[in-house]
Amino acid sequence: MHTKENSCCCSFDDCKLTTEWLLSMTRHRPKIAIVCGSGLGLLAETASNKQDVRYEDIPNFPVSTVPGHEGRLVFGHIKGKSCVFMQGRFHLYEGYSLCKVTFPVRIFKLMGVETIIVTNASGGLCQDFKVGDIMVIKDHINLPGFAGQHPLCGPNDERFGIRFPCMSDAYSKALRKLALDITTELGYSNFVHEGVYCMVSGPNFETIAEARMLQILGSDSVGMSTVPEVTVAKHCGLRVLGLSLITNKVSLDYSREEKVNHEEVLQISKMRAEMLKNVLITFIARCHQVETINTNYPNAV
Repeated sequence: MHTKENSCCCSFDDCKLTTEWLLSMTRHRPKIAIVCGSGLGLLAETASNKQDVRYEDIPNFPVSTVPGHEGRLVFGHIKGKSCVFMQGRFHLYEGYSLCKVTFPVRIFKLMGVETIIVTNASGGLCQDFKVGDIMVIKDHINLPGFAGQHPLCGPNDERFGIRFPCMSDAYSKALRKLALDITTELGYSNFVHEGVYCMVSGPNFETIAEARMLQILGSDSVGMSTVPEVTVAKHCGLRVLGLSLITNKVSLDYSREEKVNHEEVLQISKMRAEMLKNVLITFIARCHQVETINTNYPNAV
């Protein structure tokens, strides 16, 4: 019987137990992990030789509680590459600790994953962005981290990574370039941008005053996820590519009448999922050409 309480469950032994259970349940040995954001779970449907595992069946795993997050790991092959998809991620606003939110990333590391692709639905702050645009994340602002809500707080286990990891290159420059090259080849460059993603804790959408502040800070888009997973992925030596789908324009004007809602986010995500899928299929086929993991970070054992 596996309990699903929100208590911290991130010791190396707990991670190892979960990893060994998953490896015993699947023949797949993924090198690439893809985290599917709100409404983007369809990205996993492209895989062949699929095998599903429900979160509720995995020892120590949290469960998804948000519409648009199916709540399962999908193992499969894309262009001959072994991958694992998270159909549904976890959020701070669900009541989970950031240790729990990022637990799957450490499991992926122990399973042998080398590259993680994080996707999300976010609100556009940059005035040049339009609904349906795709942003390749070049950097992030971790607002909850400023307030002490940080996934690396607490004792550090050197088997995962160093105590004080550098985050100035959290999003691989080489992987970003590859992704941008692919979007150009596919004819998508007119709605693809690079930008800075800001995480807020949610679950409410931002006030106009908050949105204006985030824009002044240098944020191009804002959402309620991604940064904790990227931080832990970088800590344990994974290469990271981040893709953000702009599903709404964040209101910066008090005279504007439109109000964002989660159903609208899911609708836009579904509309653009096919294009994101095309980008990811090509990216996965080619990402082995990019230099391997930064050896400054130790491998978990």
